Amino acid sequence: MVKSVTDRRVLRSKQALKEALLSLMARKSFSSISITEIVELANYNRGTFYTHYENKEALLDDVLGELIDELIAAFRAPYDKVELFRVDEMSANSVKIFEHIYSRKEIYSVLFHSDVLPMVKEKMFAAIKRISIEDLEHAPQGKLNPELMHAYSMHALMGLVFYWIEGGFQYPPEYMQEQLVEILHYRPTAARTHLKK
Repeated sequence: MVKSVTDRRVLRSKQALKEALLSLMARKSFSSISITEIVELANYNRGTFYTHYENKEALLDDVLGELIDELIAAFRAPYDKVELFRVDEMSANSVKIFEHIYSRKEIYSVLFHSDVLPMVKEKMFAAIKRISIEDLEHAPQGKLNPELMHAYSMHALMGLVFYWIEGGFQYPPEYMQEQLVEILHYRPTAARTHLKK
């Protein structure tokens, strides 16, 4: 019983510190935020902070770690219960990555308007790339280099995700899911040019 009370207290204090950091990041740069500001806003003391985190970077890593775990689970949703994942049969409602991001849009918005954006993007991309390499084995097709195809598809997916977040979630997640599936099935054979003769 004592351990469960302690665990809840730890979770509560860590959550308060994360929320305080994000609240401050919505108003100022991460680099200018002090630990004193974080603990004062969270209504804790510095001792509590240092019990959980070595520095503010470790606190930010905890925020990102939680988000990225959820991002990975959302990425895996279309194939986590099947042995053979057929991209050409994937339905829009099986895509969960946009739903996850939209459910945490306040946090993503803060991070994408902060001075730590390059690091955030790098961590998100690296996590999705690693998981897709570990989880999915693509059958070779003709002259396609699997490594290059993988790099192309991961950059395309995350580019779409980043564009959507940076655009302020202009479209609902359901629309983004539908569009992703349409894009995956789109095979252009020609394009009209606007070059003058």
